[in-house]
Amino acid sequence: MLVSDVRVGVIGTGVMGKNHVRLYSEFKEVEKLYVFDANKENANKMRSYGAIICDSLDALLECVDAVSICVPTKYHFEVAKKVVKKGISCLIEKPFTLTAREGEELLNDAKNRSSIIGIGHIERFNPIVNEIKKIVMSPLYVEIKRHNPDSARITDATIIEDLMIHDIDIVFNVLFGEQAHKIYAVGNSDLCKSLVTFNNSVVSLSASRLAFKKIRTIYIEDKNFTIEGDFMAQEIYVYKKPKRFASENERYVQENIIEKVLVNKVEPLRVELKTFIDCVVNRTVFPVTPVQALNNVLICEEIKKCL
Repeated sequence: MLVSDVRVGVIGTGVMGKNHVRLYSEFKEVEKLYVFDANKENANKMRSYGAIICDSLDALLECVDAVSICVPTKYHFEVAKKVVKKGISCLIEKPFTLTAREGEELLNDAKNRSSIIGIGHIERFNPIVNEIKKIVMSPLYVEIKRHNPDSARITDATIIEDLMIHDIDIVFNVLFGEQAHKIYAVGNSDLCKSLVTFNNSVVSLSASRLAFKKIRTIYIEDKNFTIEGDFMAQEIYVYKKPKRFASENERYVQENIIEKVLVNKVEPLRVELKTFIDCVVNRTVFPVTPVQALNNVLICEEIKKCL
């Protein structure tokens, strides 16, 4: 496959699907861009990006090398199963599937196939996550808040699969890996607070779609410093103690040193989609694998059992 001859499809043109179409239309590696949506009116709006509109999912799958699956969560399994059986590479928007059982079946279908399969956990491509990964040494306490005003577009997933799953992915795949854990949680389908323990470390996750202020923050107390990060502003501050004390009016004073980490601000979705296309062209593994994404769904189900 030449660098400039990837034929890409986008299945589903809601809010997220439209953004996939917009970005793919700007990539030089994408030779042709195809779109299918059961909502013909939404699909036809994508012509403004130069997309070719398909009358059916089957028609689209006959034309493409790779697709983004941006349909509602309850349809992920059904659509992805068709795509995988065709041997077509796909990027499935998070969550991987609505249930772990569906995810396990899809993972089994994908075995021994050469297609690239990735999951769109967009925060993994937020530049502050990579910077924090470089800085963190021994996290003792982690607190991540992800609060959002109500969204009418999400009707088939709880707050856990809708928002908290972003932070589940960061905690379990970036910060702590496969360490043994215990989970405690309270809340309901729109508001949830989870407490996760890893040996001597404590993680607090909160997510809400009942808020009137949008919050996307991370706070980490490490052995030798404290980190504050903002996912939206893409900013990180590190707080450290100086090695020596100052004397002021015969009192010892110790002030924190505050460092602002240099972050190369980017549009995370652009990085995610460009990474997916590069993986398709070069036949390399996408950073967020189906196995990791399935584990994220399993953690969601573990949290829901506590509610």
